[in-house]
Amino acid sequence: MTSPAVLVLEDGRIFRGQSFGAVGEALGEAVFSTGMTGYQETLTDPSYRGQVVVMTSPHVGNTGMNDEDPESRRIWVSGYVVRDPSPVASNWRATRSLEDDLIAAGVVGICDIDTRALTRHLRDRGAMRVGIFSGASAEAPEADLVQHVLAAPPMAGCDLTGDVTVSEPYIVPAIGEERFVVAAVDLGIKSMTPHRMAERGMTVHVLPADVTAEELLTRGRDGVFFSNVPGDPAVADHAVSLVRAALEAGRPVFGICFGHQMLGRALGFGTYKLRFGHRGINQPVQDLATGRVAVTAHNHGFAVDVPVGEIIDTPFGRVEVSHVCLNDGVVEGLRCIDVPAFSVQYHPEAAAGPHDAADLFDTFAVLMSERAHA
Repeated sequence: MTSPAVLVLEDGRIFRGQSFGAVGEALGEAVFSTGMTGYQETLTDPSYRGQVVVMTSPHVGNTGMNDEDPESRRIWVSGYVVRDPSPVASNWRATRSLEDDLIAAGVVGICDIDTRALTRHLRDRGAMRVGIFSGASAEAPEADLVQHVLAAPPMAGCDLTGDVTVSEPYIVPAIGEERFVVAAVDLGIKSMTPHRMAERGMTVHVLPADVTAEELLTRGRDGVFFSNVPGDPAVADHAVSLVRAALEAGRPVFGICFGHQMLGRALGFGTYKLRFGHRGINQPVQDLATGRVAVTAHNHGFAVDVPVGEIIDTPFGRVEVSHVCLNDGVVEGLRCIDVPAFSVQYHPEAAAGPHDAADLFDTFAVLMSERAHA
């Protein structure tokens, strides 16, 4: 049973539709995802904490939901926006519908709105605060709803690491022969990430974001990994200190997404907020050393501010930009020349795909092997 629902942007733009998922209200940052598939992985990606996700694909939900594909222990999105939800789940792996899981998780959504018009608006005006209101809350005057949205905190300045990180360490054992022991700082890690490392013979100690540098280096005998996370990298000072501790100890470092931004800050670079960020599973990124273009999975609204095409001196030696986004030239990777460290802004574990960048986990293994034989 649906009820009337309204989506309200902070600039006063209003969209009216029907409720989808839980009934109530949701506040967050409006962002759009360009993937046609993989919505279950998107919903359970901790990087989407605090965000209301607009699906640009008009038809969502036909493959249902299952117990094999979640990327974490729960759904993290603050709200969900689709144009035309599928009335049935027809995939043979499905055990329940998309709406069933949204209701169970208390995620307020809206459907039957023009998501193309909404996406174009966000593309032109930039990501902004948004509210979804259904049931009794949708009956409030529009002016009051706009003020309610404006009272919500913006994403800039938000530290969401504590909301999504694991509470206790856990270990993902190497698949087959153990080659390396790695410490992975869970800033909002997806389950596929330690799995990809385990496939390459790495035993992975997944650690809470507030881990001490001493424990990090003790557990990360061969290397240290820093994961994705939502929020503003400018306020994540503890994570930056952990990266610096790993660099000073000579441990090979690999960071993705937020971890890339942490490496950038540890090296002395700043970060800034993008107008609408990169999200979805079809973002083209070029490796500047080889010219190779990979189609990659993204979810980030901030970027590292580093000049492209230069070798820059930092407190940890020389650094260069290794990858750029071909859509807008945003820095998508860093490579340290004098210490064993590198990072990318995107998600090479790429559940539910694409897998063009999976070989970056092999690069991490090579760094650790070279250090072991140095």
